Amino acid sequence: MTGGGRRAARSRTRSSTDVNEEDDALHRTKPNSKLRRAKTKDHGNALRILNANLKIMLGFSIVAAIIIFFLVNHLINPAEEAGRPRVVTPFPAPKIMDLPLFQGEHKESLYWGTYRPNVYFGIRARTPRSLIAGLMWLGIKDGRYFMRHVCQDSDELSTYGWTSHNGRDFGHQLLVDQDMTLTTSFLKSKEDGSGYGGDWAVRINVQSQAWNDEMKKNVHLFFYLADEEGNALSLGRDILDIHENSLLASGWQTDIGSWQLHLKSKANLEVHYSGFRTPHVHNLSDLVQENLASQLMRFNQLQLPDSYESSSNILVFQISGKIPLEADIVFVSGTRVNSKVEERITNLAGVSLTNQIKEKQGEFDSKYENRFQLADKVKNQDDFLLYWPAELYTAVPSRPFFPRGFLWDEGFHQLLIWRWDLLISLDIIGHWLDLMNLDGWIPREQILGAEARSKVPAEFVLQHPSNGNPPTLFLVLRDLVNGIKKNKFTATESTEIISFLRQAYVRLEAWFQWFNTTQSGKDSGSYYWHGRDNSTIRELNPKTLSSGLDDYPRSSHPTDDERHLDLRCWMLLAADCMDSIAELIDKEKKLGKEYGSTAKLLSDFDTLNQMHFDHASGAYFDFGNHTEKVRLSWKPVMVGNNHVNRELVREVLEWPELKLVPHVGYVSLFPFIARIIPPESWILEKQLDLISNRSILWTNYGLRSLAKASSLYMKRNTEHDPPYWRGPIWMNMNYMILSSLRHYSLENGPYREKARAIYYELRQNLMRNVVQNYHRTGFFWEQYDQKRGKGQAARSFTGWTSLVVLIMAETYNEI
Repeated sequence: MTGGGRRAARSRTRSSTDVNEEDDALHRTKPNSKLRRAKTKDHGNALRILNANLKIMLGFSIVAAIIIFFLVNHLINPAEEAGRPRVVTPFPAPKIMDLPLFQGEHKESLYWGTYRPNVYFGIRARTPRSLIAGLMWLGIKDGRYFMRHVCQDSDELSTYGWTSHNGRDFGHQLLVDQDMTLTTSFLKSKEDGSGYGGDWAVRINVQSQAWNDEMKKNVHLFFYLADEEGNALSLGRDILDIHENSLLASGWQTDIGSWQLHLKSKANLEVHYSGFRTPHVHNLSDLVQENLASQLMRFNQLQLPDSYESSSNILVFQISGKIPLEADIVFVSGTRVNSKVEERITNLAGVSLTNQIKEKQGEFDSKYENRFQLADKVKNQDDFLLYWPAELYTAVPSRPFFPRGFLWDEGFHQLLIWRWDLLISLDIIGHWLDLMNLDGWIPREQILGAEARSKVPAEFVLQHPSNGNPPTLFLVLRDLVNGIKKNKFTATESTEIISFLRQAYVRLEAWFQWFNTTQSGKDSGSYYWHGRDNSTIRELNPKTLSSGLDDYPRSSHPTDDERHLDLRCWMLLAADCMDSIAELIDKEKKLGKEYGSTAKLLSDFDTLNQMHFDHASGAYFDFGNHTEKVRLSWKPVMVGNNHVNRELVREVLEWPELKLVPHVGYVSLFPFIARIIPPESWILEKQLDLISNRSILWTNYGLRSLAKASSLYMKRNTEHDPPYWRGPIWMNMNYMILSSLRHYSLENGPYREKARAIYYELRQNLMRNVVQNYHRTGFFWEQYDQKRGKGQAARSFTGWTSLVVLIMAETYNEI
């Protein structure tokens, strides 16, 4: 694999959308083409129960976009580092996460969290070997039972996700599974006597609309604890009766000492359990189903067997009862000391928990309005190697599809998160920078830990050290530097940011130099994305996975003569930001001056036009070895021992030549996004025309990614890859374009009013379409169809699609 996981992993599950007629005809010629691989593994093993089989949106809350996870492996053994290849050797500088501002109270306050985004509800700690918890339940559809645990579209939940989450100590989630509605509320507490990280509670509420269906009058929940250290968990008692004794389990863990788990409820609950001894947690659904199947076959009972293996490190509790049902699960730490355990349990259950949840919800709503002030603005409408074991605290794009970190997504996530909780944002950015290797390279897709890897085919776990990803973290750092210059932060916040930047500076330098050396082109001030396949026979246009724009059209024949317009603009952002950081923290270094001169070179309007501007179309383009005469055709291909298959392969009908690559789309607008174009230039008007022309980029739902006139518009890239960045609407790019429209609408110049009118209409279109899709489907989506505005590809995509909140608030990145 030459590129890496994001594009390939995503494309395996999305459906083809609006492929043009020629492409449809091509695809229909071979009806038996292979099905695309599922992005996640389906562990829905069937279990017959009488006449049933047992098988395996988020609202507009800001922190719904920061469903964060922390997947951890063993740390690197320093004794081995001397013999390690450079690519898997960490960068030799003090870790950013060792800064005092990330220690002490801050670190402890984030110890426990909902850091398992790939399951519907999961808790773990920020430690290499954690005590983890989670929830499963039996859903019912068409008279059959199905196990719910891991987020997957095949479960067909109407909606699910955190409607409120402050990123620290409170979250509220809604899950709608057919006629059943579950809510999970998570609350943390730190009291006298608590162990490290404090205590936490989970309230589970179940309601149903199917009162006439006997099967749906009851619910079966499965709450579990697992100790990754392998410590044995102790059962509260052999026969569990929570009204006599609420204790479910107890144990000891290195970080927190002794602990207890309690179940509190006024409902008439039946509780059963199973205990397992296994190092694996990601196959827990299978273990539970096997136990249920065994019980069903032996005793015709849908319940766990009330037994456990010797030294079990996993305990699963089946909580069954009539709907409506409400139960509180309370975890208390530090229980071997005189620590008021009973008082702490009482404070995290019943009426006390209700009051605390209401209080936290009120605080969340108040902060949300205060931060974004929407009430007055929004009306209802080389060689491959595994990267070294590491730890990462990050936002994730989508819980069912991408429950892991993606480098270029993260910059967009943090545009939202830093405005919500500055210290959490710095914590996340610091974790990413601490992943840097000796050469200054950061792997762009992070699949850390067995639980995350279980969701991803092995070929997509590997990274290539010559391939980058857009350095979008500089978007956030630029905001923070500008905020300090304009006195937008408190004195304490400014001090924390400057402390962070001082520690991070050496890593940021190394990151910039990695880009500036490994991705530079033949001409001064030119750059190109590495990792394109110049020998492919199956791709219509070789993908540029490292750019983040995957199948967006580039030159037909990749060479080192390429000049990629978007990377040039990303490097301008990075150079300008580095220059500002150096000035802010008083780095009197020669390198600091070089950043300024690099930024000056890359922002030179005349040089940009000489290298990338096409006067005939008034558009900016990539440059490379290119021909438009390329197509996909069915050809016989020899496979194995004299076996011939008919496959869709690439056919080149004329020799390519070095020239501008004539495809108008998101890449064409990067000079506009970077605000290199002077407000008085006629070229600015040309960009505004491209944006507002319905025959090119404009739709009623947002700007399409590729112009309708492009020869590759909505064309498949391979037999199994429908168009991705070749037409559909993407929120991250629309946000950046909208931000620059706002900028030019405030600048003096002849096109100010035109920019303002386009800005207003585009903003309304984006908000209306995302909101309408959410009300119709209950989800944010990865992309939106350019013809009808329908959400498509990955759903529950509260990554950069949540930038719609900043669009509503009219909060944009500044230069």
